[in-house]
Amino acid sequence: MTVFRNATQDELVRILDWAAEEGWNPGLQDAAAFWQADPEGFFVAVVDGQLAAAISVVNHTEDFAFLGLYIARPAFRGQGIGYGLWQHALKHAGARVVGLDGVPDQQDNYAASEFELFSATTRFTGEVDAAGSDSVRLAAPEDVAALIDMEAAASGVRKPAYLGAWVASVKSRQTWVVQGAEGVAGFCTARRCREGVKIGPLWAQSEKDALALIAHVAAQMGGPVTLDVPDTSVPLKTLCQTLNLTPGFATARMYRGTPVPVGVAESGYFAVSTLELG
Repeated sequence: MTVFRNATQDELVRILDWAAEEGWNPGLQDAAAFWQADPEGFFVAVVDGQLAAAISVVNHTEDFAFLGLYIARPAFRGQGIGYGLWQHALKHAGARVVGLDGVPDQQDNYAASEFELFSATTRFTGEVDAAGSDSVRLAAPEDVAALIDMEAAASGVRKPAYLGAWVASVKSRQTWVVQGAEGVAGFCTARRCREGVKIGPLWAQSEKDALALIAHVAAQMGGPVTLDVPDTSVPLKTLCQTLNLTPGFATARMYRGTPVPVGVAESGYFAVSTLELG
């Protein structure tokens, strides 16, 4: 018998272990922050008592949700279980616009569920010359609202529950800001992963500030560093190429419903927070 139901937080930890087995390289402490985004937004398929598949459909706002962590265990693939869970979980989004970052060879399957291609995101990874910067400091609690607004200006969606938890310091995840003459000029969150360090989100208005943040992360946390850079952030893609970071897999950003505004990512340096929750 197959049952579709909400996942528990402990099961979300297991799902992220599955993601690691798939080569997605999640962070060491992602689960707690993901859970804060929408505790009702994680789902599993259970077949005869065994966890068989998982998916997340996290409602960030009254108008926008994000789909991710879509995984079927190898023994349960090709049986329609994953697609059944997909249909079940999407009901959680209601009439919201839904975004996802999916591998390109699944675009046709997503299109069958009324998702339309919007852009692509490229993963860049490599070693960066470490250099601490006097202009970079750890984020303080009083910075959080401004950081959420900065990320929203670039991504097009304000995600206070998710970003509020994400930028909070934990053992393996820290957020740094560039202090400008008139306040915070840019920021990034970096987290230790199963392999290396991922930086996301990153938002800066100048190459100097973006480079300062990336180099500071390398100095504080080592490497290699990874950034997931949307095609809409041309300056950051160019900087990654200048730094000789290696482009890896690309994901397709797709939306069901009217795409969210891109914000100001095109004129700035922006890396997405995660491919799992947007």
